[in-house]
Amino acid sequence: MDLIELRDVHKIYRLGLIDVPVLKGVSLTVAAGEFVSLMGTSGSGKSTLMNILGCLDRPSRGEYRLEGREISGLNPGQRARLRNRTIGFVFQSFNLLARTSALDNVMIPLEYCREPVADHEKKRRAAEQLAKVGLEDRLDHQPSQLSGGQQQRVAVARALVNRPRLLLADEPTGNLDSSTSRELLQMFTRLNQDEGITIVIVTHDPDVARTAGRIVTIKDGLIEAIAASPGRAGEAA
Repeated sequence: MDLIELRDVHKIYRLGLIDVPVLKGVSLTVAAGEFVSLMGTSGSGKSTLMNILGCLDRPSRGEYRLEGREISGLNPGQRARLRNRTIGFVFQSFNLLARTSALDNVMIPLEYCREPVADHEKKRRAAEQLAKVGLEDRLDHQPSQLSGGQQQRVAVARALVNRPRLLLADEPTGNLDSSTSRELLQMFTRLNQDEGITIVIVTHDPDVARTAGRIVTIKDGLIEAIAASPGRAGEAA
């Protein structure tokens, strides 16, 4: 079953009197449980595509279906509810609240659930996700007390706390050293293989891209190539 289906997606930004096309007709499917990388250089359109996949933006024209549901026509409130229920995000810059514990950072998405979640359940689910990423002994630590790799693990736990079916990671290794990057990519592989979470990683790094099962190369707003990965970077470590 296809979790993601894009049909002839265009994205055009208006700068003054000038139209700037960023995506120029992207068609792509991603199956439920698949691990895919979107690879391209800066300015290729890969981050714009991720914003559309994550319902942070919508196409100028074309269709985007998520779990068979047409997304393009949803209003901002509907897209926000869909994001909270279905999608988890991991970013290069971690985006953690500075004076807040790891546990409280992970609980944040639970504050916005349509159905209220009891406080004890929030703490239980947040602690469970932190244990899953190997930080069960860091629940009370603030970001300044954690390494970069640990902060990114907190961000991953936060992305997973609502049990999303889709995890989107935008340059997740960009602020990490090579050893920590490999550990993070191995963790993504385990989440995909053991829990069946669909993962899409946006990257400019071929080694990171090879962690996925399929590599989608984007250039100048178009898909240039789609290929099976020649190998997983994490497994080669």
